[in-house]
Amino acid sequence: MIHYHGGPVTPNDAAVTLWTRRHALVSFEEQRQAALAFEIAQTVLLDNGAFSLWQDGGGDVDVAAYGDWVCEWHLHPAFDGAIIPDKIGGSTFDNEKLVARWLQHPGRPKRGIPVWHLDEDLARLRDLVHSATCGIFPAVALGSSGQWATPGTDSWWSRMSEAMDVACDELGRPRCRLHGLRMLSPAIFAHLPLASADSCNVARNIGIDKKWTGTYAPLTSAQRALVLAERIELSPAASVWSKPAQTTFSLVAP
Repeated sequence: MIHYHGGPVTPNDAAVTLWTRRHALVSFEEQRQAALAFEIAQTVLLDNGAFSLWQDGGGDVDVAAYGDWVCEWHLHPAFDGAIIPDKIGGSTFDNEKLVARWLQHPGRPKRGIPVWHLDEDLARLRDLVHSATCGIFPAVALGSSGQWATPGTDSWWSRMSEAMDVACDELGRPRCRLHGLRMLSPAIFAHLPLASADSCNVARNIGIDKKWTGTYAPLTSAQRALVLAERIELSPAASVWSKPAQTTFSLVAP
């Protein structure tokens, strides 16, 4: 599984330590480290910034501006894809319209990944998975939203179980590549057959001093970033979905 560590990561030396020989996620809402990420990371995934807009109370992704920004980078050897504009809390119609607008963008940014939100109809997930298996999209991203906005809760796992029944075959194998938005926790991806996942956990936690105590606590942000990234990446993702194992206990992400 590819582990995408989101930014911005401050200070810059911590970003260098984190992203060197690893994989970076750069948001349209936080572009200032894009050039750095493309310079040092193995691959870079671009995000449309919908989560930041949702946290701030709503708003729509500027599809044209985001598409232009992606076009600036999509020929770079490290470019690994872009999350197609989505609207968290929006309807299926809202999100289908955003996908259609993306596909009509001049220059057609390559490797666009659509998002299915957990509070959307499972029929849309089925359609997106089918489109991905036909080669229209390189993957399908799964986003937590609505009553399932917090990854790792009991109800979240119940809904994810329904999604996996659609996205996986009778043997639990994913029908297409699946990306987990905000799912870069071993408590989650170790139980899901994801091809990739992302989060900003490292960027957020390297600056929280109260979490780093004791004689051997890392002294710098760069050292903290290295410790957290190593801990996350030690765990592999599941190779198949095994429904009984997922529904008998609660798996709460840290």
